[in-house]
Amino acid sequence: MNAIKMFQVSTLQALMLGYSRPVITVEELLKHGDTGLGTFEDVDGEMIVLDGVCYRATEDGTVVVADSAKGVPFSAVCHMNRSRTFEMGEARCAAELKSELNNRIEEGFGLNSMHVIRIDGEFPMIDARSESSYRSMHVSLKTILSKTQKSFCFENVKGSLVCVYYPDYMDGINAAGWHFHFVSDDRKRGGHVFEIAMKRGTAFLDKINSIELKLPDEPVFDTYSLKNASESEIKQVEQGE
Repeated sequence: MNAIKMFQVSTLQALMLGYSRPVITVEELLKHGDTGLGTFEDVDGEMIVLDGVCYRATEDGTVVVADSAKGVPFSAVCHMNRSRTFEMGEARCAAELKSELNNRIEEGFGLNSMHVIRIDGEFPMIDARSESSYRSMHVSLKTILSKTQKSFCFENVKGSLVCVYYPDYMDGINAAGWHFHFVSDDRKRGGHVFEIAMKRGTAFLDKINSIELKLPDEPVFDTYSLKNASESEIKQVEQGE
């Protein structure tokens, strides 16, 4: 199996605690991966990277191609090799889907490495969110989303799910467990996924062997207060709970 590296911009803890300033541009990000997820400067929508294109889900779930000069404060991308392919059947909810994906990586590798899975499938329901820009400093992501987040539901849609897995011991660097972003086949709808029902899908899996972490270069980052965001805050932001 070929070695695959995750390229990550900043950390989830920094984003949670309000550091949403640009670290690199979309153009620079795409040099490091063709598949992944993240957000944009000032938390201006949800990022879905698929087939080497960076999409931005706006606050109403409409998807546009992101401007190459747009700033990126947080993202995780890789160049997928599609090392393993498998067919998936029905999953009635996100918990069932996560359980099945856990079983797949546990039987093949174990749960202590990072993984990226792309699922091309049919989805009876996707409950998702995105948000509009909120320029701030030292305002937590939880507070920002309470002001800007919009939820929406897609029904009977075909599309691709980008699934990123980080093991528990990497919590804070990124979200422990599974993180899902979605974009429809017509590339018109998408967002950060809270809940999902899948009819069927084809999954492509890669184990991640290493990580490159790009931290902000600007001096303000070195004096930024980066105390730990609580587990409950991360869960609320990532899962809507």
